[in-house]
Amino acid sequence: MNLVNLESVSHAYGPKPLLSDVSLGVEAGERIGVVGRNGGGKTTLLSVIAGAVRPDKGRVTHNRGLRVGFLSQQDTLDAGTAIREIVLGERAEHEWAGDQRVREILANLIGDLDLDARVGDLSGGERRRTALARLLIDDHDLIMLDEPTNHLDIEAIAWLAGHLAGRRSALVAVTHDRWFLDAVSSRTWEVVDGRVERYEGGYAAYVLAKAERARIAQAAEERRQNLMRKEIAWLRRGPPARTSKPKFRIEAAQALIANEPPARETVELMKFAAARLGKTVYDLEDVTLHAGGPDSGPLVLDDLTWQFGPGDRIGLIGVNGSGKSSVLRLLAGTVVPDSGRVIKGKTVRLAHLSQELAEVDPTRRVLESVEEVRKYLQVGKREWTASQLLERLGFRGEAQWKVVGDLSGGERRRLQLLRLLMDDPNVLLLDEPTNDLDIETLNELEDLLDAWPGTLVLVSHDRYFLERVTDRCVALLGDGKLSLLPGGVDEYLERRAAGTALTARLGTSANSITAQAASVAAATSGGVAGTSTSTSDEAQGGLSGLSAKEERELRKELNRLERQLDKLSDQESRLHAAMADAASDYEKLGSLDAQLREITTQKDTIEAEWLEVADRLGD
Repeated sequence: MNLVNLESVSHAYGPKPLLSDVSLGVEAGERIGVVGRNGGGKTTLLSVIAGAVRPDKGRVTHNRGLRVGFLSQQDTLDAGTAIREIVLGERAEHEWAGDQRVREILANLIGDLDLDARVGDLSGGERRRTALARLLIDDHDLIMLDEPTNHLDIEAIAWLAGHLAGRRSALVAVTHDRWFLDAVSSRTWEVVDGRVERYEGGYAAYVLAKAERARIAQAAEERRQNLMRKEIAWLRRGPPARTSKPKFRIEAAQALIANEPPARETVELMKFAAARLGKTVYDLEDVTLHAGGPDSGPLVLDDLTWQFGPGDRIGLIGVNGSGKSSVLRLLAGTVVPDSGRVIKGKTVRLAHLSQELAEVDPTRRVLESVEEVRKYLQVGKREWTASQLLERLGFRGEAQWKVVGDLSGGERRRLQLLRLLMDDPNVLLLDEPTNDLDIETLNELEDLLDAWPGTLVLVSHDRYFLERVTDRCVALLGDGKLSLLPGGVDEYLERRAAGTALTARLGTSANSITAQAASVAAATSGGVAGTSTSTSDEAQGGLSGLSAKEERELRKELNRLERQLDKLSDQESRLHAAMADAASDYEKLGSLDAQLREITTQKDTIEAEWLEVADRLGD
């Protein structure tokens, strides 16, 4: 059953047509991801389907009684209203607190907020999460989301995908988060040149099908050219030309990637990186760091010794507030550790993309502002001009001559990123580089980074981008360490779900909403106040109940594990040095890299054992 029908819909803003004679429908239970260039008409399409915008031409028909939930990019929340009233409306406290679905939505989206806080006191991200929570608590036949993953961390994005997959509502979502697209959508719409091209499957299937369409189009054009030449000859002889209609075959699309080389030549890049950087990039020795300065704010690093080697491509993961940006600032030298020291290699040429936009002369033209850094850049085996790189990152034609002061926030961020790359760094620190980038531009950025030789440390909530451009993930789990994750983001989410990953040490109680909901739920189900406290007391009693012998044995085990970790760290350091020395020996580099991966896996296993023993001791 169709919930919404669009018939010959056209809409334009100014002279630019965003939708041209579009006819489509949304069926009950259908899950659709919408992709396309920024400014190409995705948001307009959503607004037209939702009934928020009336099209210039054509007709939009909603099923009678259709309940539509629409999350737009700009909220209309009343600044003077409390979060509780916005999200929960007139629901009685015992009603929402006793509803597991509502509690789950609150805990995962606004669990860190005070329900009695006024909307006017919230940040943009907090307002966004509040609006999303309000939408999800209500029942809808059709949910429409415009960039729902903005301001959510990896854990919250994974939760949202699972939540939406469990609902019966139809879904239409615009997002640049490709992992999220694959997780929630069964069909993909691409808005391009006023048309809506439709594909079966999520993002991965869309990429494959689009490649096959391009192959068929190229083959058809070559065939057409051949037929034209034959037509001339046949016209002289008389017989007509005959053609057959090509059929779509998924096997043909699979064949497109059968002989495709890996995205990155890892050993080759490591060789170049070692040549550019030498043996030392960053060595952290006994570093302790708090996010707010010495002994203030969350503890980020606690007596940590760590090494970032030449050619490392590391994704840094953690919940919001865990200190990821602080670690990048530590490496960049804009903050100093509370104790310990950071040793920076003499040949390090750093570029740091922070979340704050760097100042660029607002009177300059876009192309001028890039060329003043450098006019040409060698990426891999090819030399690119500033203009060519600008085009790859979405500045096409006349856009390169726009005045910097007239750029949007997303355009300024792309410009800032390209200026950093043009300075030819050998170490890149990237803090949320994908903000405001569309999928096509993300593909171009990934391709550029694939050929870039150097050390990369990336912080991003875009899981697809994170896994695409890095080789290893490490996490800040609230214990003051950097924990290797051989299983990547999946392992991180599993550890968070299992409770083996801690939150940042703030010295505060559990978040107010979750605690309040649990308390009310216990009371309404016949429980007694203070249940959670008594459970905590029992747990503490269990820990303090260790016998002296048991405690001695556990501490001996803890010391043994620490000695093993020290030995493995020494081996890791020696391997990094050996890899730098063997920069020109392809076979030896491959062997050393395999040894390094084995050691990192051993370290991660021992770290997990150490955490388990420390938990038993209560350390």
